[in-house]
Amino acid sequence: MIRKITILGALLSMLFAGCSTSHDKEEKKVKKLLGESQSTEKIEDHKIIIYQMMTRLFGNTNNTNKPWGTLDDNGVGKFNDINDAALQGIKELGTTHVWYTGVIEHAVITDYRKSGIPLDDADVVKGRAGSPYAIKDYYDVNPDLAVNVDQRVEEFEALIKRTHDNGLKVIIDFVPNHVARKYHSDKKPKGVEDFGASDNVKAGFDANNNFYYIPGKPFVVPEGYQPLGGDKFPTSDGKFKEVPAKVSGNGAVTFAPTVNDWFETVRLNYGVNHISGNGEKVFDINGDVPSTWKKTLAVLTYWTEKGVDGFRCDMAEMVPVEYWNWMIPKIKKINPKIRFIAEVYNPTEYKNYIFNGKFDYLYDKVGVYDSLRAVMEDRNGSSLSNLTKVWKDMDGFNNHMLRFLENHDEQRIASKEFAGDPALGIPGMAVSAALGSGPVMVYFGQEVGEPAIGASGFSGDDGRSTIFDYWGIPEHQKWVNGHKYDGDLLSDEQKTLRNDYKNLLKAAKGSEAIRKGHLIDLQQFNRTNSQYNVDKTYSFIRYTNTDKVLVVANFENKDITTEVIIPNEVLTLIGINEKKINAKDLITGDSIEIDFDKANERGLSIPIKKYGALYLSF
Repeated sequence: MIRKITILGALLSMLFAGCSTSHDKEEKKVKKLLGESQSTEKIEDHKIIIYQMMTRLFGNTNNTNKPWGTLDDNGVGKFNDINDAALQGIKELGTTHVWYTGVIEHAVITDYRKSGIPLDDADVVKGRAGSPYAIKDYYDVNPDLAVNVDQRVEEFEALIKRTHDNGLKVIIDFVPNHVARKYHSDKKPKGVEDFGASDNVKAGFDANNNFYYIPGKPFVVPEGYQPLGGDKFPTSDGKFKEVPAKVSGNGAVTFAPTVNDWFETVRLNYGVNHISGNGEKVFDINGDVPSTWKKTLAVLTYWTEKGVDGFRCDMAEMVPVEYWNWMIPKIKKINPKIRFIAEVYNPTEYKNYIFNGKFDYLYDKVGVYDSLRAVMEDRNGSSLSNLTKVWKDMDGFNNHMLRFLENHDEQRIASKEFAGDPALGIPGMAVSAALGSGPVMVYFGQEVGEPAIGASGFSGDDGRSTIFDYWGIPEHQKWVNGHKYDGDLLSDEQKTLRNDYKNLLKAAKGSEAIRKGHLIDLQQFNRTNSQYNVDKTYSFIRYTNTDKVLVVANFENKDITTEVIIPNEVLTLIGINEKKINAKDLITGDSIEIDFDKANERGLSIPIKKYGALYLSF
């Protein structure tokens, strides 16, 4: 269908009318505004689309959802559940990479002693299914995920191949900062030494130790911790033998951590003195690097050689940047196309971890995510105009930022703790996916509006899909539909939502302008425009010599017609000289006639639906 709308660029000639002094002042003012609105960084195409799944939850079709339920009670998803139909359904969203979260073996409260796996101590495990970030064996996979536990690694290798055969790439977690309190590898290759095996346990800190110690002090289970919600279990007795005590994963230098510490994990030592040296770095990157560096390099080499295409590196900023600078190039010699993603939350360290640490991508949580969430939650003082400063502060590395609205750490958009309405994910994702040329990510169930309702056990009822408990994800299960992955059980609204995500993400991936175009933010030019709600509407242009896309997103709970002012100088810069142009909305496929001949000082008149977004290509 073709809709006629009238565009206007705010005519700069009107600004320049009058005396030459006024002309000069206004010209400088407009150029200054354009400078504040235009990205200056060299653009490179990093537009990959990541689909994150909590692997143990993804294929689970059991809907019992008993709080603190066992694996037998609530079920668990398997590697084999992620079949060709599942992978094609994921790929249909425009996905290029699948992040299989929780694959590497971590401490669990399920008994696998028959398969030679030691029983974990419940006093230092969170939840029944355990934290996927309390790594028990870097060289093994979670036995929960295997149909045949004794063939668990082979089943994961088959999933890697199946993923590749379906045209997708594989990302897994690398947890560099900490391991489970009772780390032991029974799958390590021949000649590999366990972490801590050669440590000098009499020293609190030694540059070649793998762990930090509290000499002479035994570990004390946190006071008040109730494992398994108080249920009885053979290893739940309030005691855990560890002498001397190791420093906990969050860096708490104490033999008696609190329940708020990462007490279920111990921190790895990269040659940084966190005991008595105030963070002194005791290593030589050009010399004989610390033992932990060498051992973790061996781990990453192992998984890279198995065909893994990328690593999401947990809490990367807790590990010295020099380590990443040393390690990443070595892995890229094995696979030059492998991707490294860093979980980093300190904006002052972004440049350091990208340019010195050599990461491909960093989490953009405290920037775009937090700004969009504030608007989606309608917080007092929130405004989409804040986004201009957010991306401008990242100009120079904007295209290395991974954008998202959900992941395993964050609350669901549809939850009562967040927006309460999954439809708000569409304008949020439209902005996230197009604001830079970097990657964008969705979390399984986001595309069908999973609200994460109910207290699951250790995770409680907090708007997140649990990562600690055996559980089913009800709305996602409707798409799974008994492993058909056809979505037949979804409501019409859910089918529409998923289709909107699909069209939006495929449009972002398919557009040359969005993949590798320059950015011009239009918010600056509309701040005093009474027909444009700067708090709830966001607009910008991405352009190359051959492709231009105008992005407009509406965060209001109603259909609107907004007027978007685009200065003539901007139109000239992006190469628009024609009076009439046929544009196409890349999301819906609708054609739109843009008439420059009828331009006036009010702006481009654009009708846009409640919680809607447009990618107008012209």
